[in-house]
Amino acid sequence: MLVKKDQVNYLRAAVTTMSQPHFLLVTFPAQGHINPTLQFSKHLIRIGVRVTFITCISARRRMSKVHTAQGLTFLPFSHGYNDGFQPGDDIDHYLSEFRRRGKEAISEFITSSENEGKPVTCIVYTLFIHWASEVAHKHHIPTALLWIQPATVFDIYYFYFNGYETTFKAQSDEANPQRSIKLPGRPLLATRDLPSFLTALNVYRWALSLFQEQMDVLANESNPKILVNTFDALEHEALNAIGNFNMLCIGPLIPFPFLNSNDSLDNSLRTDLFQSDSKDYLQWLDSKPKSAVVYVSFGSIAVLTKQQVEEIARALISSRRPFLWVVRNRKDGGYEEKEEDKLTFREELEHFGRVVPWCSQVEVLFHPSLGCFVTHCGWNSTLESMVAGVPVVAFPQWSDQGTTAKLIEDVWGNGVRVSANEEGMVERDEIVRCLDLVMGDDEKGMEVKKNVEKWKGLASEAAMEGGFMDMNLKTFVDDIAEGCRM
Repeated sequence: MLVKKDQVNYLRAAVTTMSQPHFLLVTFPAQGHINPTLQFSKHLIRIGVRVTFITCISARRRMSKVHTAQGLTFLPFSHGYNDGFQPGDDIDHYLSEFRRRGKEAISEFITSSENEGKPVTCIVYTLFIHWASEVAHKHHIPTALLWIQPATVFDIYYFYFNGYETTFKAQSDEANPQRSIKLPGRPLLATRDLPSFLTALNVYRWALSLFQEQMDVLANESNPKILVNTFDALEHEALNAIGNFNMLCIGPLIPFPFLNSNDSLDNSLRTDLFQSDSKDYLQWLDSKPKSAVVYVSFGSIAVLTKQQVEEIARALISSRRPFLWVVRNRKDGGYEEKEEDKLTFREELEHFGRVVPWCSQVEVLFHPSLGCFVTHCGWNSTLESMVAGVPVVAFPQWSDQGTTAKLIEDVWGNGVRVSANEEGMVERDEIVRCLDLVMGDDEKGMEVKKNVEKWKGLASEAAMEGGFMDMNLKTFVDDIAEGCRM
């Protein structure tokens, strides 16, 4: 086989420094992408890999309390939206500029690193960054996709673009609301169980096209490397449902400060893109009985309607349980804070619990007073609750969250899922019903708690140092090293 001269020179340079491989991690500027990528970098550093972390200036500015650990370098670049994506911005232009400027930044860094004798030996990218593989191929560098959603969701997108598109579209037909889809190796999926990007095509056409481009990139590679933020016991069938793709589980990629209290990397490589004014909520949690507090949070992106917020407020008051509720300031999402958006029942709510604009979620979930997590089912939040051993009320909003909610209730059994009315609203009584189920001592509550303990043990076993995550990650890095030696 003939090898180009520049490729030979690059591989030779890589071999000379293979005692410390150099990985370039490229991520979308959203908390759900950044946090697992930071945790991934932590595990790479542990096994001797030098890591350069690339994301946009807009995200780097807001990454609070992230210190540069030994072996980790941050390389922010401007994509023209240094204040972040704002309401009213054109999504197509945003993504186009992100792609164009991101490719330029990556290419320039690869060249400068090679000139300094520290060549990049692998590029790992997250969702919506598949264009990084174009730059990698140009420089003859191997790549890997870091899939930050459930393996089940990867399967759904794969099958959608490989023979099942008509079936999916037929299911979205309002005349057939009870239709279900059976995919290879997956449970029956109703419309509400599918990623919203597949059920609201007119709204999310931009996202669906990105997923299709991602699948095309992988299909054109001879041996695509797909690293999935999950663990084998949790999604064994999903990880093996696609015969021509080898998905390697390397999760759960979450901080373990209470399992590895002496781990300086765990304490430093954690970030929040939003700020909390204080941490007095932790002292408040200290004053509550064990497993008594309801924690409510819908992540860093979802914005609930005023009516839905009011229904949640009424439910928390009716439940009469202590609660910690994260209600983000609308200005954090670029929206104007209006008087009519403020909580109507604030004074009555504060009689039972605390309402905060943000909090350190991992610290809250691991607190002994936590009894339940009402969550949007973001994948990071789901894995964090699993490792912390907290029962879940699944309250999905969009993207992959409906699929995760399906798995929580019907497959893993570590929580229950709310049901919306015909207008799409989850009413007060339904929320109270779900809280009573997961926090009660009847048969359903005990079943959920039993499953919670099961998954807590399996998740912790997978993620502990020297566990399945580390073994799989070492296999992946060794494969990259072997490829550079060839």
